[in-house]
Order: sequence, then structure tokens, then C-alpha cells
Amino acid sequence: MTTDVRLRHGRVSLGISFFAQGAAFALLVTRIPAIQDRYGISDGLLPAFLAAVPILAGVSSVVTEKLVARVRPSVVLRWVQPVVLLALLGVAAGDQLWQVAVALGVFGLSVGALDASMNMLGVSLQRTYGRSIMLGFHASYSLGGITGASLAWVGAHWHLSLLVSYLPVAAVLVPVCLVASRWYADAKDSVGEADGGEAAGSAGGGVVFKMLLPLCLVMAFAYIGDSTVSNWSAKYLQDVLGSSEQLATVPYNVYMVTTLLGRAVGDLGVRRFGAVAVVRVGSVVAAVGFAVVAVAPGPWVGMLGFTLLGFGLCVIVPQTFAAAGRMFPGASDAAVARLNVFNYVGFLVGSPLVGAIGDAWNYRAAMVVPMVLVLMTLVYARSFGVGDARYGGGHERPRTVDVGRSSNEV
Repeated sequence: MTTDVRLRHGRVSLGISFFAQGAAFALLVTRIPAIQDRYGISDGLLPAFLAAVPILAGVSSVVTEKLVARVRPSVVLRWVQPVVLLALLGVAAGDQLWQVAVALGVFGLSVGALDASMNMLGVSLQRTYGRSIMLGFHASYSLGGITGASLAWVGAHWHLSLLVSYLPVAAVLVPVCLVASRWYADAKDSVGEADGGEAAGSAGGGVVFKMLLPLCLVMAFAYIGDSTVSNWSAKYLQDVLGSSEQLATVPYNVYMVTTLLGRAVGDLGVRRFGAVAVVRVGSVVAAVGFAVVAVAPGPWVGMLGFTLLGFGLCVIVPQTFAAAGRMFPGASDAAVARLNVFNYVGFLVGSPLVGAIGDAWNYRAAMVVPMVLVLMTLVYARSFGVGDARYGGGHERPRTVDVGRSSNEV
């Protein structure tokens, strides 16, 4: 009974962390025009600022792999999450170019550690539960993203300064996350691990990159698709499909909502049909979505395509993290940290790739590229589990497994 309570508390507290991260990231990316205006960042310099964030995040994810060999992921997450929120506040508080550069640098470094440690905890908790719960955490992230984007819209609509928009969010989320962090649960797997064995496995080179590579490619493909929607959906609807400026803002919101809905029920699909089947269906649905967008005769059909994309892509990333944990049960922290780097690779590659093809040829043809890449996930689907396993890899176990120490005992 005590273990079940600790599991539930750990699950809820980690869900809060995912929500806060989704809100913070959405508040940053949706107010980029306002940030550019505030600091006078030129159009030529802006891509360098934006690229620096995922590059630094990737470096930080690699460093986090080494860090969790000494401290538990819950400790990393407890302290980097407030740093992310304060860095967001720093973006709004400065008035000189070097100040926003420092704030964005801190944001990138801390968000890489945050993404890695969050997913490390999610993977280990799922393994302890013995059933799929990873999609639920990412549903919390999507809900946070919708909340953050909505708050950003309010700020833009009422012409609020960045500081006025960001300060209440940081004032609420920093203490909430610090309080919730008391109940983070670092799950201890029983597969040959003593106390602290997960961290030791991370440092010991237990991850064979050749085995992890298919999942790394899938992660990159998924984020190429995601960044295509994030960066090009509005332009595509307005410039290619002839929608109004107002209607062009709708596809991304629809995409976020369908991502939330798909993730909210996705764990049930994994438990019923297995991770391999869910990933395959998601890949096909996402590819169909890109195909519909590419051939759409008008904006409403285009929005149907973006809706399908949300339902398809939403299951791939969480299941990729979960599959890495199953593949390397004794070194899942290291696997998650290395896999997380390809999140940022896909983000960096996706938008410029689609833009270059669109400018050189046309944007309908550009949509075919992420469609093909997402379909390639089918080639690597077997990496997500064995047979029709509902959790995968034969790692199901009773929920009475010891979950180790909660983070406030570290």
C-alpha cells in the first residue's frame, strides 16, 4: 500500500513537471516576434539565437548522462526546472542584446537537463508500474503547451509586456514545482540493480549505440515532422492554400489539441495492442496527414491534414523514450539522455529543410519529405518491443516493486 501511494505521488508530481515545461516552452516560442522587437534582433541574427537553444540543450543532455551517475535524476530535475522558469523570466527582464543572449543560453542548457531528467523519471516509473503510462506524462506536456500558448495569446492581444506576461507564470510555477518535487520517485528496477544501480549503469557505458540508433532516427524523424507543423503550418495555410491571416493561426492550435487527445488515450492503446502496433498506426496516420496537407485544395482540407498529424505524431516520441528504457533496463538513464539529443537534431533540421525545399521548389513538395521520413518509422518499429507485448520486452512486473527513495530523502 505504501508503495502504491508513493507511485501515485511520484506520477502526479512528474505530471506537474511535464505541464510546467510545456507551458514554459510555449511561452517562449510563441512570443519570439515580441522578443525580437524588444531587443532589436535582426532577421539575419534571429536564426542564430534560435538555433543556439537546441544546440545548448543537446550538449546539456549529454552532460546530464554523466551527472546522473553521481546524483539521482530527481535531484537534477528538482533544481533545473526553476532555472528554466527563471531563465524565461530573464528573457523578459533585460533590455540589451547580451542579456537576452545569456538568458537564452541558460534556458537552452537547463532545458536539455530538464527534458532528459524528466523522461528518465518517466521511463523508470513506467517500468515500475509494469504498464504504459509514458504517454500520460507527455499529455501533461501538451496541456501545458496549450495553456502557455493561450497565455501568450492573451499577452499579445492585450499588448502586455513580456515581463508582465511571464512574471505571474514564473511566480506560480516555481513554488508549485519545488513543492511537487518532494514526491518525485526514482524507481529502482529489480533487474540486477543495487541501490543507485541505474546511475552506475549510466556511467558504465551500458548503452550500445548501434542498438539505440534506430530509436534515435525515429526520434529525429518525429521532431522533423513536429517542427514542420510548428514553423510552417500558418505560412502554408495562408500562402499556399489561400486562407485568411486569422484562419492561418488555427492549424497549430488544432495540432496541439489533437496531440493532447491522442496522448490522453494512447496508453490504453499500448496496453491493449502493444507499443509496436501503436507506433505503426501513428506513423501511418501522420504520413496520411502530411499527404492530405500536400494535396489539399483549400484551407479546410489542409486543417484536416494537420489534425491527422496531431493524432499520428503524438504517440511516437513518448514510446521512443519508453522503448529505450526497455532496451537498456540497466542503463536507461544513459539511453534516454543520448536519445534526447536527437529531439534537438530533428528540431534543428526540420524547419530549415522544409524551408529550403519550399523556396527551391514548392511547399507542397516540401511536405512530402517529412511524410517519407515519418513512414520510415515503420522500418524500425520492431525496436519498440517484442511481439505483441503490452509493455514490451518482457519487463512487466507487479506494482509492488520497490520504487527506491523519493527525492526528498536524497
